[in-house]
Amino acid sequence: MNNLSLTFNAFNTYCEEGISSALENYNKNKFMPIIICVGSDLVLGDSLGPLVGTMLKKKNIKTYIYGNLNFPITAKEVEYAKTYLKQMHKDSFIIAIDAAVGEEEDIGLIKVLNKGLKPGAGAGKNLGVLGDTSIIGIVTTKSNKNYNLLNLTRLNLVYRLAEKIADGIEKYILSFEKEFQNKPAI
Repeated sequence: MNNLSLTFNAFNTYCEEGISSALENYNKNKFMPIIICVGSDLVLGDSLGPLVGTMLKKKNIKTYIYGNLNFPITAKEVEYAKTYLKQMHKDSFIIAIDAAVGEEEDIGLIKVLNKGLKPGAGAGKNLGVLGDTSIIGIVTTKSNKNYNLLNLTRLNLVYRLAEKIADGIEKYILSFEKEFQNKPAI
C-alpha cells in the first residue's frame, strides 16, 4: 500500500476494521507489533495514548505494550523509550500512539500513518521520530495556546478515540495471531 496515511472517523461503525486493515498493510515484514502509547495522564487531551495502553492491557492481548495510565510515556521519557525499543525490540514492528491537534473539522478523526510518530510536535517540541507506524487521534484544534485547549478537551471524545484505537489494534493482533497459527512449520 502506497498511502502514507489513512483516516477514520471515531464515530464510524467500521473504524476498527479500517485501523486493523491499515496496520496489516503497513506491517510489511510481518513481525509481531510492539505498541508504545505516548502522552500524559495530567492533561486530559494528552491522555489518549495512556488510555489506549490501559485499554489494551485490560484486553490482555499478547504483545508488548508500553505506556498506560499508571506508567505513562511522557515527553521526558521519549528519548529513553526510543533507545530501549532499539535495544530490546530491534527488528520489531513498532506502532506509536499519541493525541494530536488539527483543524476544527478534523476533531474526532483517527489517522493511521505509514511512518513514525513525532511526539510533542503540536506543542512545538522536537523529540525525533518514534516507531514505524503511528496512530494519532485529533482531540482539539491547533492554537498558540494548545496547552489550554488540551485541558479543555472533552473526556467523552478522548475516551471514544481511545476505545476505537484499542479495538482496532486488538482486531489486528488477533488476526495476526490467527494468520501465524495456521501457517505450517517449515
